[in-house]
Amino acid sequence: MFTLKTIAACASMLTIVPAALAQVPQFGLPIAPAEIAAWDISIGPNGAGLPPGRGTAIEGEAIYVAKCQVCHGEKGINPNVALAGALVGGMGTLASDKTPIKTVGSYWPYATTLFDYTRRAMPFQESKSLTADEVYAVSAYILNLNGIVGSNDVMDAQSLPKVRMPNQDGFIPFPRNPK
Repeated sequence: MFTLKTIAACASMLTIVPAALAQVPQFGLPIAPAEIAAWDISIGPNGAGLPPGRGTAIEGEAIYVAKCQVCHGEKGINPNVALAGALVGGMGTLASDKTPIKTVGSYWPYATTLFDYTRRAMPFQESKSLTADEVYAVSAYILNLNGIVGSNDVMDAQSLPKVRMPNQDGFIPFPRNPK
């Protein structure tokens, strides 16, 4: 009898389990297109998707002091928070005989990456709180501190993708959609 019960139990499991697995799990709620759009803000190297706005390093200094300096330190050189990292300096340290200092100016390949990251993640405790004008201005300020753009150069959707970063050729391109 024990054997018949075991066989019957196994047989019933073989019919119940596939039916249960065929059902789609009902986790969460559907996401509305407007909710996705609020987070679909990636900016690539060519600047596609950059919003309207503008800013200069002169305008960006006050914003940096008010909203960035507490973590990244005065002029982005000596961070006050260990995880914040320096934003300025490190030029020429990516050589094999030196200790690399990876900053916006020494390491990042595209100025649009600076805009993208700042817009989506900064300030740390208030991510996505900066206006497009503020992000352009802070980006211009950080680029200016690294000697990449002038203090009066206007950063906007047309000029930012044209900024030539010092380490732009330091990366091997990776095709996202190889054919």
